[in-house]
Amino acid sequence: MKFSDYIIPVMIAAIMGIGLYKKVDVFNEFIEGAKENLKIGIQILPALIALMTAVGMFKASGALECITTLLKPVASFLGFPSECLPLAIIRPISGSGALAVYEAILNDNHPDSFVGRVASVMLGSTETTFYTIAVYFSVTKVKKIKHTVVASLAADLTGFIISALTVRIFYSLFS
Repeated sequence: MKFSDYIIPVMIAAIMGIGLYKKVDVFNEFIEGAKENLKIGIQILPALIALMTAVGMFKASGALECITTLLKPVASFLGFPSECLPLAIIRPISGSGALAVYEAILNDNHPDSFVGRVASVMLGSTETTFYTIAVYFSVTKVKKIKHTVVASLAADLTGFIISALTVRIFYSLFS
């Protein structure tokens, strides 16, 4: 067995041990935390449903293909693989949609190809911006999100460009 197999059982034992030491009713605290998280889950559910519906409509409408076609010359100029454009478009909106696009990229291109590596780095170095904003800001009831969206999308764009640049540098050095 690996060390990582013991992390969760050790954490649970440590939490229970500290609770016993401090004379805290661990089970009751767990139940209270679960109730609170259930309330939060109910609060964010409408935002999640709206977001998932919007992603489905976006993909079904053909807008993804249209935007990808329009951005190909810009991507080519920047040295960004055009095969990764759908991933760059979907990633800020939907994690599960991004995984589906990523799988399609890896099916069409070898995982160790330049395109496969860029897609892998992109997926690991960017965030599902709108999902995260929908969840956190709906819970905290923050209404003014303009600056957060702009900064987050700028970070995503930077992640996309730097992913391709980093892979190009490492791919040329180690291949």
